[in-house]
Amino acid sequence: MPTKTASPAKRNARPADGGHGQQTHLRWFKDMLLMRRFEEKCGQLYTMQKFGGFCHLYIGQEAILAGMVTAMGKDDRVITGYRDHCHPLVLGESPDRVMAELYGRTTGTSKGKGGSMHYFDKGRNLFGGHGIVGGQIGLGAGIAFADKYRGGHQVTLCMMGDGAVRQGMLHETFNMAMTWKLPVVFIIENNQYAMGTSVERTSNVRELYTLGESYDMPGEPVDGMRCEAVHDAIARACAHCRAGNGPYLLEIKTYRYRGHSMSDPQKYRTKEEVEAYKQQDPIEDVRARLLANKWATEAELEALDAAIKQQVEASVKFAEDSPLPKAKELWEDVYKTPDYPFIED
Repeated sequence: MPTKTASPAKRNARPADGGHGQQTHLRWFKDMLLMRRFEEKCGQLYTMQKFGGFCHLYIGQEAILAGMVTAMGKDDRVITGYRDHCHPLVLGESPDRVMAELYGRTTGTSKGKGGSMHYFDKGRNLFGGHGIVGGQIGLGAGIAFADKYRGGHQVTLCMMGDGAVRQGMLHETFNMAMTWKLPVVFIIENNQYAMGTSVERTSNVRELYTLGESYDMPGEPVDGMRCEAVHDAIARACAHCRAGNGPYLLEIKTYRYRGHSMSDPQKYRTKEEVEAYKQQDPIEDVRARLLANKWATEAELEALDAAIKQQVEASVKFAEDSPLPKAKELWEDVYKTPDYPFIED
């Protein structure tokens, strides 16, 4: 089969700071750098067989979460698929606990029971990390329904990949979400490929934000390689939902530099395509803005990078020094805990 020969979307001219100031740009830079360094370390550790299961890296897509967290409310909810290591990080969780979860240790965010594909963090309103493709779509609407039923002000940010939109769950959920005017922002992280199949080969509809039109759901495309574009779009969508107008659909166009998972040979795309997208790397975009506006010096940014690398290394030590769960944990955190006296501590 011929490989896709996509090229990055052209950027529109914009103000030097994109309408956002020094502190916001510094936060975007720190958040994205932490995500990048953490995921790079995860890839290295996975190849060393330090932890098992599957491993899906977020490298290249960092601007989505960085822009999201500065636009959302502190009590808003987040739910996503299995490319989920960075979500707890950007929501403020310690890299120590996130790495420990990967290692299956008791000090992890879910006591080591979630692993790479099922991160949950109740304290930060992160409702997963879901391994079933598209399974989180209906759950996200359900969370929004519960908040509306209780009279809350929260908005649910329900994230999915471009492959998940092919699931029937999406259409059933869109219909109910619009009928009940649920406060949910559906976010399609369109990284161009559903596992190894391009969007062009899976659907006649290639502008995915238009999928909500038959339900009268408003939507728009977003440049997912720019933090400010993501921030502004999510802020608009959340305001729409909080005003009682119902759901909103965002197609955030991004790109993953690594394979679908660590076992992906990536034969479906060219090296030239990957390199072309790397030329609009979101971290370098914000770095250039910080330097151009004299909001930081090169030395300060290098020092920040070194500190984050040290933080990530410390998280590995924390995880490796943390205890594995005991056998009795098999019966904890389930709906019914039976009495199994033969299971020792």
